[in-house]
Amino acid sequence: MTELTIAFTLNGERREIRVPAHATLLAVLRDELGAIEVKDGCGEGVCGTCTALLDGEPVSSCLLLASRAAGHEITTVRGLAPAGALSPLQEAFVAHGAAQCGFCTPGMILTAHAFLRRHPRPTRDDIRRAIAGNLCRCTGYTKIVDAIEAAGRG
Repeated sequence: MTELTIAFTLNGERREIRVPAHATLLAVLRDELGAIEVKDGCGEGVCGTCTALLDGEPVSSCLLLASRAAGHEITTVRGLAPAGALSPLQEAFVAHGAAQCGFCTPGMILTAHAFLRRHPRPTRDDIRRAIAGNLCRCTGYTKIVDAIEAAGRG
């Protein structure tokens, strides 16, 4: 088995790790680095639960080889605010009851975070299109859209 040593920044902290060449970023984040906030959903890049930010852009970590993260900045939902604090978007999710079972929440928040940076005052339709790749099994989309809209209003 071929292994590689890769280095990247995870939530502001430089990490260097030896990984199998075929390892996905999801496997490395969860199994090697303990970033269990990145969820293992469909494994096919369809559900959005494994979303992480690669240099600020959402990626399906289940589809990305870990070696592609070398030299880049990876952000999980834990990296959006200092330890023990919540980002304004996370606070909006809490205030609007936008987390039901919570399985989709980290991916939803990261996708919404990246979206709001580019579209600070989106319409509800814009928000629905932006999160279309993130599935909520509880179908709590109304509260999720409410939270993202509120965070966009600031």
